[in-house]
Amino acid sequence: MKKLDLFILKTYLGPLVLTFFIALFILLMQFLWKYVDDLVGKGLEWYIIFKLLFYASSTFVPLALPLAILLSSLMMFGNMGEHYELVSIKAAGISLRRIMMPLVLVSFLISGIAFYFANTILPKANLKFLSLLYDVRSKKLAFNLKNGVFYDGIEGYVIRVGKKEKDGNTIRDVMIYDHTKHQGNVSLTTAKWGKMELSLDKKYLIFKLYDGMNYEERTDLRRHVVTRPFQRTKFREQHLLFDLSAFQLSRTDEALFKKNYEMQNVKSLLVSIDSMNNEVLRQRETYHKSLQSNYTFFSHTDSTLTVSTDTLQEFQNAILLNFNRDDWYSICQSANANSLSMKESIEMHERNLYGKSKLLHKHQIVMQKKFTFSIACFLLFFIGAPLGAIIRKGGLGMPAVVATLFFVLFWIVSFTGEKYTAEGVLPAWQGMWIAPLMLLPIGIFLTYKATIDATLFDVDSWLRFLQKILRIKTKQTL
Repeated sequence: MKKLDLFILKTYLGPLVLTFFIALFILLMQFLWKYVDDLVGKGLEWYIIFKLLFYASSTFVPLALPLAILLSSLMMFGNMGEHYELVSIKAAGISLRRIMMPLVLVSFLISGIAFYFANTILPKANLKFLSLLYDVRSKKLAFNLKNGVFYDGIEGYVIRVGKKEKDGNTIRDVMIYDHTKHQGNVSLTTAKWGKMELSLDKKYLIFKLYDGMNYEERTDLRRHVVTRPFQRTKFREQHLLFDLSAFQLSRTDEALFKKNYEMQNVKSLLVSIDSMNNEVLRQRETYHKSLQSNYTFFSHTDSTLTVSTDTLQEFQNAILLNFNRDDWYSICQSANANSLSMKESIEMHERNLYGKSKLLHKHQIVMQKKFTFSIACFLLFFIGAPLGAIIRKGGLGMPAVVATLFFVLFWIVSFTGEKYTAEGVLPAWQGMWIAPLMLLPIGIFLTYKATIDATLFDVDSWLRFLQKILRIKTKQTL
């Protein structure tokens, strides 16, 4: 490897790694902002939060890596242009294409790694992340008693303490409503003070109450509705046990999530797509046969023909004139009921087919994304590198702005294509490849302009170009 190639690689890989982790960090902060309400106040251990963030960051790689490639290539060539390193290299007889050659190979290698990541690692990361996020969001808030506030976090009980001492265990002026019988406020325990302790396995909370009373409405006696028996018991010490298993993070079996389209690789997606296609076709054929058997006139009707309202009215009058008024009314009622039933059946079948078709489209979108992700990484390099050579500005100023604009444009077009595909407006191979195909001519144009040292952002050159166009139009009008 020549010294120039080694220098180019060292200059490129540093900004690439830096911008990748910066983009990943920004996306991770967005995730925390979105799910902060589901994480705070649940007493999660640090390693649970770390695992959740790690799995989440893995799912953000398809967004962070293309942006990092675009920004780092733009920064690198912008820095080299700003410090006249590109001019010096070109003065030595080395073209821009030769300068870009080692980075093209690196970009090709990164695209291959990106496809391997999207096909092999990303489904597993999605499985770990979404299953853990589901369990975290399902977990109850941590047990937290506040002074003078009724707490109903423990199922079947409502607890109120007047004051909790600084040691966190001693409580005073305690009230506990027992709703385990599901009969309302029929059982109440009060105490002047008490102690809270956890069992050795931390699965139970023990309340040791002192100097208190138990109040209970006896609903297990005869004629209790009439006599309303009431029992009051005084105690010096009483122990109550509360189950805290609901506050523990219980893990759901990951096998329940494996059939989701985000947890499958290309091979599994192809099998799922084929099965769902056959299911949709089979359901359409079955319903078509059901319509023909239940409504026999469908089998003798040409669906391409249109009947005018006047012709339909004449046919209706000709048929109904053969019956008396009572039969005529009965026939109309029966026809109306049959038409409404058929309409509801068709609408229900349409909704069912729409749901299955949309799920099928989502499978196709995920499969196409695995390819477009790797191709986008390759194409964005051919936008960032020549653009940096043309702009000749390094750092995180102008390159960051230009890279963000291009990436936002790419993301909007990609998101629009995905929406059209999900609704069935476009097939997946068209909707998901709109954005990469849009990048291809832009990359070719910018690479060509950079290799001929075109002043793409020179205002004077654009003014001269406009003047030429105006002169041509003036001559044509004359």
